[in-house]
Amino acid sequence: MMHLTLYWGKNVTLLVDSWKTDSWLSYLLTLLACFLFSSFYQYMEDRRLRFRSLSSSSTTAVPLLPKYQSSAKFATAVLFGVNSAIGYLLMLALMSFNGGVFLAVVSGLAVGYLFFRLIDDEEPWVVIDNACACA
Repeated sequence: MMHLTLYWGKNVTLLVDSWKTDSWLSYLLTLLACFLFSSFYQYMEDRRLRFRSLSSSSTTAVPLLPKYQSSAKFATAVLFGVNSAIGYLLMLALMSFNGGVFLAVVSGLAVGYLFFRLIDDEEPWVVIDNACACA
């Protein structure tokens, strides 16, 4: 039975029919997997943004990929695709409407942001070679 409102309980089907929890151990392992997966999402977002900043400062051309200025831009696009897929899978996990899954994903995103992305607020994203705005 699919729930259309938020519910609390150990019986949940997550993403596919074969991923069903029927005991407290399987439910807690599922919540741990959701927590780790959402923390990994924040890590991948940090890697993608760092690659993007590297690709904007890189000017080397790749002969096999004429439309891309560098291989870093291509890697940024690949990381964006992987990160988008992870984000959509997290959204689909939340659509199980289980309260524990919701709390695990949100707390995993918060902890992942704390460990991986909060450092970014202290570091500048744009590398300035010349302080003059007209240069």
